[in-house]
Amino acid sequence: MLRENIVNLLSFIEVARECSFTKAAARLGVTQSTLSHSVKTLEERLGVKLLIRTTRNVAPTEAGEQLLNILVPRLGEIDEKLNDLASNNSLPVGNIRIATSEHAADAYLWPKVREFLEAWPKINVELFIDNGFNNIVAERFDAGVRLGESIEKDMVAVRISPDFRMKVVGSADYFSRYSAPVTPDDLHQHQCINFRLSTSGGIYCWEFAGAGQEIKVKVKGRFIVNTVRQCVEAASAGLGLAYVPEDLVNDALASGELVQVLDEWCPVFPGYFLYYPNRQQHSNAFHLFIEAVRSHPL
Repeated sequence: MLRENIVNLLSFIEVARECSFTKAAARLGVTQSTLSHSVKTLEERLGVKLLIRTTRNVAPTEAGEQLLNILVPRLGEIDEKLNDLASNNSLPVGNIRIATSEHAADAYLWPKVREFLEAWPKINVELFIDNGFNNIVAERFDAGVRLGESIEKDMVAVRISPDFRMKVVGSADYFSRYSAPVTPDDLHQHQCINFRLSTSGGIYCWEFAGAGQEIKVKVKGRFIVNTVRQCVEAASAGLGLAYVPEDLVNDALASGELVQVLDEWCPVFPGYFLYYPNRQQHSNAFHLFIEAVRSHPL
């Protein structure tokens, strides 16, 4: 009976995390019918509905969310203890799952993760790249990466990058056809490369600061993307202005491929932080990872 309960609970967690029976079945290596039967059996045993099923999506009910909040931290602790036992008298072992944005992964995480994997051959690392805000507890991530201003107060935050600026850029060809904007309000007269947020599905409003005020501008343009690198490529192709992290365009600015505008209006943003629940116990492998990606003051 205990083994059946564990299988059913793990099946439910995977479906809730993937929001799909199809994806969860593929991840677990079972058929959809087997997975559906397992979740149904668990619901019948508990006497509550755990998942809302529609033709397009699967989501946990309120009771399902409560069960996830109970199960996920405890199963994580068990997994960590097993990894700790396995690592006794040997190299550290374990699996580390990190939810991160595209820019943070490319610019700051990947160089350090590459060295970390070479140094610790028995530790596995998964970078789940998504520009939205993931629920790292419900989705069974060990940690996430966000800008410092976006992290909840009950999380432990470890800096992994310095602060950085955003820059408004366009190609020389674009500025041969349009005059350069002088203030953020002038952007309404320009074609801009819009960035779609994966969490809300909305369009990112460009954020500026100057003359003692903070301004958000909802720009317009014919091209919308959901990765910052595509923003840069579109700007280089002359499709419009892009608002992107400075490290992605410094070389293009130096070569003259791109031209910067509104420099005095572009604020400094807090750097990226690795964050994780304060109450959660972590394996030796995770602590090694934290030290590997931590940003040390110059």
